[in-house]
Amino acid sequence: MQKTKDGQQSPNIHIAVENFGPIEKAEIDLRPLTVFVGESNTGKTYLAALIYALQRAFEGFARIPWLYDTILLLREIDAETLKALEKLNTYEQSFKFSDLPQWSRTGTLHGLNNPKLFKDELERCFNLGSVSELVLFTGSRRNELKVSLKVSEGDQPLWNFEMKGSESDIIVSGKVNEDMILRVKGETVSEKKLDFENLATLFNRSKVPDFYYLPAARSGVMETYGVIISSLVEGATRGGLERFPEYATFSGIIADFLKQIINYREGRVSSDEMGGIAAVLEDEVLRGEIRVRRNAAGSLEFRYRPQKSEQTLRMSQSSSMVSELAPLVLFLRGIVQPGDTLIIEEPEAHLHPAAQTKVALTLARLVRAGVRVIITTHSEWLLEQIGNLVREGEVMKLGKNKTEPTTWLTKEEVGAWWFREDEPVKEIEFEHIAGIEPEEYGEVAEELYNRSVDLRTQLEETVGGTEVEQE
Repeated sequence: MQKTKDGQQSPNIHIAVENFGPIEKAEIDLRPLTVFVGESNTGKTYLAALIYALQRAFEGFARIPWLYDTILLLREIDAETLKALEKLNTYEQSFKFSDLPQWSRTGTLHGLNNPKLFKDELERCFNLGSVSELVLFTGSRRNELKVSLKVSEGDQPLWNFEMKGSESDIIVSGKVNEDMILRVKGETVSEKKLDFENLATLFNRSKVPDFYYLPAARSGVMETYGVIISSLVEGATRGGLERFPEYATFSGIIADFLKQIINYREGRVSSDEMGGIAAVLEDEVLRGEIRVRRNAAGSLEFRYRPQKSEQTLRMSQSSSMVSELAPLVLFLRGIVQPGDTLIIEEPEAHLHPAAQTKVALTLARLVRAGVRVIITTHSEWLLEQIGNLVREGEVMKLGKNKTEPTTWLTKEEVGAWWFREDEPVKEIEFEHIAGIEPEEYGEVAEELYNRSVDLRTQLEETVGGTEVEQE
């Protein structure tokens, strides 16, 4: 279980799928750092996008989904609510989910059992006309899609959700653990008497975590940002809509990313710690800084200023590394906060191997700051560095570090899953020697080595034979 900087704990999240897009079967537990690795077209992005859709549908993975909004719908306090408040203020007794008023429990369960809510979010995030399109990839004889979400805290189950889908329909079911303890016996949470307005916030004591997705298309978006904005404005006019009646649409994930960039607030710093992580990334990897300014038209413009230079460059004039990492810098500097979830597709894209290893350090710093990070990757260099960071953490547990490490991870904080075609997703267990490298990486390296030896042998024999003939 991950703790945020204010000591709050994030619930444990278990997600299982069957026949979901290209994924035959997968079961994962979200860790502070969750890594999806494997061949292309095996479902890494599909599972990452599913996690994002689940978070949007349930407004994050809180201990109780939607309780705050449900309570806000109440127009008057009835006798049952007064009875619940009386027990809530009786610290000699524990307070369970079953002690909440019936209307609040019913409202929560209604959301968990509403098929349209999750169906709409899936179609939006995947840019689909129907959820049934996700069922057709694996060729399963049963041809039934399953999605399961379980939220727990320690050994205590909190709530769960399940969806089953076919080509014709979807069915959802969800429930909350009636015996879930919301306040333990003897726990004092306030010196004053709690009233109706405290009922929801009591069970969501820290800020509700947000969740963000940096898609693989982010570098292209940054390089063509001005054109995209102009096109959106043009297309929003009546004339524009008449000229282009059948625009290709963005997926919800791309649209959400664009909205974050379009609505970015210049000068905003989410927290000193997050701003510091962004600054180190700029200094050590970008070797320059990302600047935000308003152009003559009043819209935001993102530029890159190299170190030891006063000149700034447009994203389209900068290297692909800059346009790739600029969104990450911006999100860390002004959007993401401790406790949030950040999903990054291929953080190593367009980066030199040395830069990839430094990005792994950034991921570790985010985990230390209390951010839950999920990545998809193909990078051996990234995985090697993550393995080293875990070794650093394991050495630190033993108290044998020669110097105090500034970045580290522990094996409990990292979960790596290996995606392969037509096979269930498999967890890669951390090993002190192998780290978290999937078997196929070693197989590829061995194949290349053997081929290299064979070709060198042929060259040596050919060159040697030629030299003998010449003599």
